[in-house]
Amino acid sequence: MPRTGSDLFINREISWLEFNARVLEQATDPTVPLLERVKFHAIVSSNLDEFFMVRVAGLKQQISGNVHEFTPDGLSPAEQLAAVSTRAHEIVRAQVQHLHERIIPDLKAEGIELLTAAKLTRAQKVHVAAHYRREVAPTLTPLAVDPGHPFPKLKNRSLNLAIVLHRGPRPRGAAATYGGELIFAVVQVPGVLPRLVEVPTEGTRRAFLFLEDEIALHVGDLFPGFRVLSCTAFRLTRNFDLDIDEEEGEDLLETIQKELRRREQGSAVRLEVDESVPEEVAALLTRSLRLEPDDVYRLKAPLNLADLMAIATNDGDLVHLHDPRAVPQLPSALEAAESMFPVIAEGDVLLHHPYDAFDPVTDLLDESADDPNVLAIKQTLYRTSSDSAIIRALMRAAENGKQVTALVELKARFDEAPNIRWARRLEEAGVHVVYGLLGLKTHCKLMLIVRREVAGLKRYVHLGTGNYNASTARQYTDLSLFTCDESMGEDVGALFNLLTGYSTPPSWKRLAVAPLGLRDKIVELIDAETARGKDGRIIAKVNALVDPAVIRALYRASQAGVEVDLLVRGICCLRPGLAGQSERIRVRSVVDRFLEHARVLCFGKGDGAQVFISSADWMPRNFDRRVEILAPVLDAKLRARMVSEILGVELSDNTSARILKEDGSYARLTGGSVRSQQRFGELARARAQYRPPERVGPPLLRTLPPTVPPPNVDATLLPPELPKVQPEVRPDTKATTKEGAGS
Repeated sequence: MPRTGSDLFINREISWLEFNARVLEQATDPTVPLLERVKFHAIVSSNLDEFFMVRVAGLKQQISGNVHEFTPDGLSPAEQLAAVSTRAHEIVRAQVQHLHERIIPDLKAEGIELLTAAKLTRAQKVHVAAHYRREVAPTLTPLAVDPGHPFPKLKNRSLNLAIVLHRGPRPRGAAATYGGELIFAVVQVPGVLPRLVEVPTEGTRRAFLFLEDEIALHVGDLFPGFRVLSCTAFRLTRNFDLDIDEEEGEDLLETIQKELRRREQGSAVRLEVDESVPEEVAALLTRSLRLEPDDVYRLKAPLNLADLMAIATNDGDLVHLHDPRAVPQLPSALEAAESMFPVIAEGDVLLHHPYDAFDPVTDLLDESADDPNVLAIKQTLYRTSSDSAIIRALMRAAENGKQVTALVELKARFDEAPNIRWARRLEEAGVHVVYGLLGLKTHCKLMLIVRREVAGLKRYVHLGTGNYNASTARQYTDLSLFTCDESMGEDVGALFNLLTGYSTPPSWKRLAVAPLGLRDKIVELIDAETARGKDGRIIAKVNALVDPAVIRALYRASQAGVEVDLLVRGICCLRPGLAGQSERIRVRSVVDRFLEHARVLCFGKGDGAQVFISSADWMPRNFDRRVEILAPVLDAKLRARMVSEILGVELSDNTSARILKEDGSYARLTGGSVRSQQRFGELARARAQYRPPERVGPPLLRTLPPTVPPPNVDATLLPPELPKVQPEVRPDTKATTKEGAGS
């Protein structure tokens, strides 16, 4: 009997935790180079920080506000919080156990030692003491906690020392207890100093002491006349989500600045403590921070493994402990071109980052900033890098007298402060800066360049699935589509007018736009395949699948006989394989060296298939509270390349992929020969090395050169109706060419 209730859905929060468990799986994979495994441990901890600051904080707010709404899977906020707590504790325990049993010993074997105070030699203690007096002591502020000194307002994600002090004579006898005055104090570990203190050592490449251990060694100096009875580390996580009323804030920039300062003191949501913490200290911290016992995570030091990234990103003579360096490639047709404009004018161009270089995106903007024929540039900026060539080009374009508009999203979570700085710099250079629509985040990635040409004004458009950020473009898998299709240009121009002037076009020619009907468009495309029954076909690559309306539409498609393959990196609330509901739906998650971030959709088969790229995941927030776009790929050869090369290779991955099971768990494919991210790199290198016998032109970017072997795809693993590609016969190089993994 078909299911219709809550058992059709997997809980959103648990599904996210399962994604983080897959990242942890990469950290524990012995085939991944050691420092890459350290990196994944850091990513797991950083991910959990964000999860608690936003998602757990939201659940706690619902509970305190007596909100009794149930999720599609039928759980109340309190039930979700309990389930989250259980799974999060399991993941953290597994992470800490692996760190101490494998990572720290393996690092030591490679000459990288993480020292504790007890392991310091006399000479090292002298060095550490000198460093403490010179660099650390002047920054410390001891904070007593007593009736005259309330518990301090500690910053979010701050690392601290909880200290119990005694004033009075030392008791005598083994059974004696301390009487007299016991005092509790807190010392915050300064976040402005490096967490890892390098200590000179012999016979080891490098040795480090954690900063909190250095402070603990000398903490008695901060409390003269007292005896230190205990000193243990603890770390605090607070609600860190923005809570602003845009209608009340006259100046959005100023409002967000104030909120950024306020949220550092948001309500506590998690307490991490060293496992050696005395019970009375743990109780005092829990009570003072108004937390429940389940909110306390007792861990074997060190806390905050995200700071291990400092080791993971170290190069020097440790190259053998990293993945081989990935070098983004420039397709030969673009390398030979003197200007981007004629290449785009002859035909649409597709780049697959980070395998293809991000340089053409910045090159197009650089060229536009100085080209006297370019009249206007418009661009959305959601996140960008700290030293952004994009920002510099926009500023130079404005200084050169062009009409430059930048839509800077001030509410990009955790990037609000840098975006405020960029907005001010752009305004100072003469760029017209706008902040988007009231109540919405502008998440679409668009660039529009208006150029005067012989035939009249021409619009050049860049649409991306990732941010205009050269740094993350080397770490995330994304797509860039360049086009000067007239209708696409008109739509993008109309969308910028909507964002800057509230001018809504009567209809869209090419784009589908959220929140103006994107969900309806997705459901319409799914329903069209449902109407075709067994002749229908759906392939979708997204980062998250949460929206109930879209999930129900996919269930209808499966029931009608449509074969559905979903590549969902992170959260997936759909249950595949349910009898009578989703037997024809398969869900894969690829977790590897690079963060899978592109959104690609394919509806239909063969020449009639419709292929789209999008900035949006299939989540209510993307459909209802963000400005997003869905753009068709118009060039037939590009569509074929995206289906066979990008979707086809990833669907055939039997090395880095995990299969979602009906119960919400994931099973990793093992013993395979296809690793999609490695194969994408090979294809990009082939495009870069290929030299055509005749003229260089944009068609070379649409298909693989004829001299390049087809993608190494295991045809037996491909879902029904996906193009079958003969596997390339080559030696197994997995052990030497494995490029690691990414969150």
